[in-house]
Amino acid sequence: MSVTLPTSHTAVTVPEVMAALKYSRSKVYDLLRSGALPSYTEGRARRIPLDSLHTYINNRLEEVA
Repeated sequence: MSVTLPTSHTAVTVPEVMAALKYSRSKVYDLLRSGALPSYTEGRARRIPLDSLHTYINNRLEEVA
């Protein structure tokens, strides 16, 4: 099963990041708190820019290479 992130959006929600990375909610919030995955809040809604998510994934790939 593959998770496809929306291409028409510039930012995604925490549950979308959880599904895309197969991470738990607490792991995603740990990444947000540490700054490893930059995000912003609009009211009570937390959003992660797709560019930030792609950068995080690329950095992880470079670490293991």
